Amino acid sequence: MRKAGPILIAVIGVLALIVCFVPGLMLPDSSSPTGSRPIETKLGLDLQGGLRVEYQAQPVNGVEPTPADMAILKDIIERRVNSTGVSEPVVVVQGTDRIVVELPGVTDADAVRRLVGQTGRLDFVPLGSTQVQVGQELDLVAYPPLFSGDQIKSASIGQSSTGGLTVDFVLKDEGAKLFADYTAAHVGEYFAIVLDGKVISAPVINEAIPNGQVQISAGSLGGFSAAEANDLVTILKFGSLPFPIQEVSAQQISATLGSQFLAQSLIAGMIGILLVITFMLLYYRLPGLVASFALVYYTIVVYAIFRLIPVTLTLAGIAGFVLSIGMAVDANILIFERMKEELRVGKSLPAAVEAGFNRAWNSILDSNVSSLITATILYSFGSSTIRGFALVLIIGVLVSMFSAIVVTRTILRAVVRFDWARKPWMYGMRDDEFVAMGAARPTTRRGAVTRV
Repeated sequence: MRKAGPILIAVIGVLALIVCFVPGLMLPDSSSPTGSRPIETKLGLDLQGGLRVEYQAQPVNGVEPTPADMAILKDIIERRVNSTGVSEPVVVVQGTDRIVVELPGVTDADAVRRLVGQTGRLDFVPLGSTQVQVGQELDLVAYPPLFSGDQIKSASIGQSSTGGLTVDFVLKDEGAKLFADYTAAHVGEYFAIVLDGKVISAPVINEAIPNGQVQISAGSLGGFSAAEANDLVTILKFGSLPFPIQEVSAQQISATLGSQFLAQSLIAGMIGILLVITFMLLYYRLPGLVASFALVYYTIVVYAIFRLIPVTLTLAGIAGFVLSIGMAVDANILIFERMKEELRVGKSLPAAVEAGFNRAWNSILDSNVSSLITATILYSFGSSTIRGFALVLIIGVLVSMFSAIVVTRTILRAVVRFDWARKPWMYGMRDDEFVAMGAARPTTRRGAVTRV
């Protein structure tokens, strides 16, 4: 590990710099319709604004929605919004029948509103030889459905043999049997997917489908566009709600904190980091310089991880990041104080460095594991804002342990080999406290000075 440490630190540092500062990088992403997504910094609603839409659940046959029904509505709407790639949406139930959706950084508000607003019954309708257009209203009395959307087991974006995008879905047992019987007898006829009485897709049955595994193509070598395929998959997966909802209001909202506040927060954070670095340099001298480099290294690596995952940065997330910086410095202080204790009892500088890290490790581990447990609980059971804070804190704690234990230790091991680094003042110690590779320490033994 001693030989591999510098190489590992250098590789991670170079990759982090590339991720942070090279524009236009893409990352493979199987969940994305295009198969990749840009590496970018995502800001939350409180920092960049977005869209706020309020919906009201409508009664069905005079029956009002219960709190349990509203929880189901909230869950389905949240999953629909997440499927569009909107980062950290806020979906909350207000009162007994209203749901408020806040979408940060939305660029195509109408597309998201249409997707969320598609709330009614999803049906699979045999058309026979009748050809219909997508978007056309369909009379479900004249064309009775074969089965409804509750028979959808799963749906995903696939690829045809020609390379075009397709929409693949799997039916549950009852739907699979009905579809197998129908397609076996009606090859070459049309079959519509209908949401709220409106045709979403109307493909031709090319062959019998006996196993409930269905693939829909766009009828051309190019297949579906990425947006079309993603929208259809979302409708198939989350098409039906237990109660219809009606849009009550919608408005574009500006950032609640604004770009000016974000700039001020970043300046304040930089001032805080500089103050921490100043303290480390003045009090711990050479180890403080090494710790300051490790802190800058830590900040770059964490920011790179935020862009890779990606993490949506809200005010709460920035707070978690600042908190993790404090924990990273705390680990270095524990190590350096232990190291000074070892120097005072007469150990050589290299041995004191190793002993300082080894003795501080248990305290560092206990402290960070406690923080990780708390953050994991917050992430598991908190709201979207709380989960954002918890995720940032988890990443920060893990990287801070790496920077304190691996980065600082590796650099100190290399530095203390040099003679110029073996001076007491470089460690904030007096001459009579310091023993470094055979340096003299005055001790009282029969009135003589003894060399240790």
